[in-house]
Amino acid sequence: MPRGSKEKYTDKQKRQAEHIEQGYESRGVTEREAERRAWATVNKVHKGGEKPGGGGYGKPEDHEPMRKGGRIGGRQ
Repeated sequence: MPRGSKEKYTDKQKRQAEHIEQGYESRGVTEREAERRAWATVNKVHKGGEKPGGGGYGKPEDHEPMRKGGRIGGRQ
């Protein structure tokens, strides 16, 4: 499978990435950077594609990366 292929991702993961990407774009992030960050977040949550042969197949989701934004700055 070529690098960058989204074949092993579920429809849910693709929808999540699109939604996250739109959020970044609305904050002024470039389209390319928004897409990169969105897929990085989806990969962190799902540990890769969840269909058989994908890295995250059979692993539970970790939603902490979706909640993390805004918590880091100013926290001591």
